[in-house]
Amino acid sequence: MTKKTPAIFIALPVLCEHENLPAFLHNIQAQDYAGKVNLFVCVNQPDEWWDKPEKLPVCLDNARSLAMLKSLDDQHIKIIDRSSRGKGWVGRQHGVGFARREVMQAIIETANDSDVIISLDADTTFSKAYLSSVAKALKANPEATALSVTYYHHLSGNEIADRAILRYEIYMRCYAINMLLIGSPYAFTALGSAIALTVKNYKGIGGITPKMSGEDFYFLQKLRKKGPLLLWNEEKAYPAARFSDRVYFGTGPAMIKGAAGDWSSYPIYHQDWFTEIKATYDLFPTLYAQDIATPMDQFLAEAFPGEMIWEKLRKNAASVDKFIRACHEKIDGLRVLQYLKWRQRQAPVSDAESLIEFLSQHYPDENILSILPAIKEFNFSTLPLETLNMIREMLVNKEDGMLRESWEKRRK
Repeated sequence: MTKKTPAIFIALPVLCEHENLPAFLHNIQAQDYAGKVNLFVCVNQPDEWWDKPEKLPVCLDNARSLAMLKSLDDQHIKIIDRSSRGKGWVGRQHGVGFARREVMQAIIETANDSDVIISLDADTTFSKAYLSSVAKALKANPEATALSVTYYHHLSGNEIADRAILRYEIYMRCYAINMLLIGSPYAFTALGSAIALTVKNYKGIGGITPKMSGEDFYFLQKLRKKGPLLLWNEEKAYPAARFSDRVYFGTGPAMIKGAAGDWSSYPIYHQDWFTEIKATYDLFPTLYAQDIATPMDQFLAEAFPGEMIWEKLRKNAASVDKFIRACHEKIDGLRVLQYLKWRQRQAPVSDAESLIEFLSQHYPDENILSILPAIKEFNFSTLPLETLNMIREMLVNKEDGMLRESWEKRRK
């Protein structure tokens, strides 16, 4: 008996996206997926914005989005109105994380366990084979709890915006590559516009935890603790690179801060800090038998004051394998990121030094090093865009290669 083709449910939060929605809807309609495709949209904003003159343009933009979606009269489009006066968010419970949860919870009330939820943003573009590729990847890897889709930011031709997104993407890809190199279970890039999973797996973790921002990171971390993540896909997602304060942190806010010269929240972490994390990982089997010093001891003592973490984990682990898993769940992706920030504060290393040493180790035969200025003269704000993009492309190729190799090994 032939198994039924799973339906795809697209989860789309919308805030001030009237300009982007027509192209997004056209993109969905052009998909080659053979099964049913349903679009669940949550148009959202805080209710109090209706009474704030500076926010009124956003409210009116959302009203136009609602009107346009309703005019389509499409049974495959479910509209959740969290923006009309009296229906918006109240208090601190607002933002993209709450919108994603609202729309995903609505999906699971309708969908079957085998159906697929694809999280997208209205300013994200993709090929006509995108939905098919996602469904195919999840079907080929049933042990994966979710798919974190590979991404790429197209340049806009606006020098300020392009410089900002290239710098931000270099930060993200250096981080991801280093996490892959040390074998971290949390070597994923969290983009809410590039996540997919089955309804069953969504239910299995109790759904997405609503947060005002950064919900995609915590969502993937929660899924990773449940099981392995799939990190490569045949088709990429192409999020927009734009200055935006719709969320509290992420691509848009990073670009705004970066364009003003502040990249302090997004440093290029030195690879030595990752080596210290890897050395700690390698000590987990020994720590099952006894306490020994690790490179992360000082940080862990500050992060978990008064807690004998290894002893506590040993008491609750019946085997070394379960102990190692418990260690990774304790020192999770958030703790790793906190450690990197902590380490950077202890012994600050410039972005230029970290990047040049990274390139020297991983691209010793490339001519990129010969055209980069010395560390003392290195400045991201004056480096030619062509050079920044060359660095970005090198990192893209390396990350894609590592992810694809891992995916092919999984298939075998």
